[in-house]
Amino acid sequence: MTRISDLLAAGPTWSFEFFPPKTPEGATSLRAAVDELATLAPDFVSVTYGAGGSTRSTTRDVVVEINTNRAFPAMPHLTCVGHTRAELVDLLEDYRAHGIHNVLALAGDPPADGSDPGGDYTYASELVELVHEVDHFTVAVAAFPEVHPRSPDRASDRRYLAAKLAGADFAMTQFFWEVDHYRRLVEELGELGCDTPILPGVMPFVNVAGARRMSAMNNTHIPDSLQERMDEVADDPEATRKLGVTVATELVAELLEDDVCGIHLYALNRANSILEIYDNLGINPA
Repeated sequence: MTRISDLLAAGPTWSFEFFPPKTPEGATSLRAAVDELATLAPDFVSVTYGAGGSTRSTTRDVVVEINTNRAFPAMPHLTCVGHTRAELVDLLEDYRAHGIHNVLALAGDPPADGSDPGGDYTYASELVELVHEVDHFTVAVAAFPEVHPRSPDRASDRRYLAAKLAGADFAMTQFFWEVDHYRRLVEELGELGCDTPILPGVMPFVNVAGARRMSAMNNTHIPDSLQERMDEVADDPEATRKLGVTVATELVAELLEDDVCGIHLYALNRANSILEIYDNLGINPA
């Protein structure tokens, strides 16, 4: 049994995030990426969960496959909005039966049209409590360095996050483009008496429009200097990918200087950008 909380305590850890494929071709690409990135000996990986549980079974299958066949654990993302207690308990018990003991507990996004999503839960903190009821899983939660888009203000956002972390083992952040946002998050939580590990998430983007859209959705500020660099490569896919690698390398190097508990890289189901970041940093997993 490998608990990510133990790995973080002995860190720094290196981990990658994947998303569940939607097509047979996507599944083939994902397996190839996992194969290549396994050579880097990550401490763990995570697998995202579609809005409203739209990829529930695929996420489950990917997590079980990796957890069974690899030397590192896979952690499923799990949302509670729109799900009944019985559905969530069944899934958690299935994970436990397959030797999975780490879960990222998320609220999930409500329907875009404002309709009632149904289900028995609304908040991630409720899911954290349920996960602990089912078993003593290691539970992670999400943290937004620049404040959750639906938070009314910074102070309440931090108070809620600190309360959520009181029941969790660690947090994983949304991506950011300036390390000072991560530093401020950790400092503000510390002022509230919260010393739970906060694992920074770094995204080596591969598409300018996509990076800007996701940044807007997540309340993530793009500095003017990066906007200018994005403009210069927006029409060149490979130059865009290379810029994503450069920016991610710069962020990771700065984070490592702060002695963070680990680095969580968004692989986007590709290996090449992650491999280049390791090479840029001179990291030899052997």
